[in-house]
Amino acid sequence: MLDGAFLSHVILWLIGGMAVCATVFTIGALFSMGRTSYRKD
Repeated sequence: MLDGAFLSHVILWLIGGMAVCATVFTIGALFSMGRTSYRKD
């Protein structure tokens, strides 16, 4: 079951998942930073 092809797919999916999460968090951080710059409280 744990052959080389399976492990390479698992590593690829982990890297892809981390990249998607990092992209979402980066967009969220930039959006929140942009919102606070022109809000004068």
